[in-house]
Amino acid sequence: MRLLLDTHTYLWWESDSPRLAGAARDAIADPQNEICVSIVSLWEVAIKVRLGKLDADLAQLMEGLGENGFKLLAVQPRHVLETVRLPLHHKDPFDRLLIATARVEGLTLVSDDARLPLYLADLMPCSGR
Repeated sequence: MRLLLDTHTYLWWESDSPRLAGAARDAIADPQNEICVSIVSLWEVAIKVRLGKLDADLAQLMEGLGENGFKLLAVQPRHVLETVRLPLHHKDPFDRLLIATARVEGLTLVSDDARLPLYLADLMPCSGR
């Protein structure tokens, strides 16, 4: 299975948050699965840290990618083009780019965002709610 972690999912993984549910946690921990994190998520964290909306260590999050064996995905022109094709159910530019990336790359997006099923059939909820 090829997974793309939403920003909050990666933060929950790194902090060992109990908010990350069993099935998603198990899938992320399974060495048979390819786990991806988009540079978009790191950019989102950087902006939220700078604005004082999030307390996170960006350098530690970057180190965690390698320590966990996660693949860092760059933004590609085809990802940007896909954002233009998306209906405007979700206005957050970070989430729209993650949705587009998952669609273009054939990845299952692991997220707790209730609006994502409007875009993706291949979605894995990451909390028990």
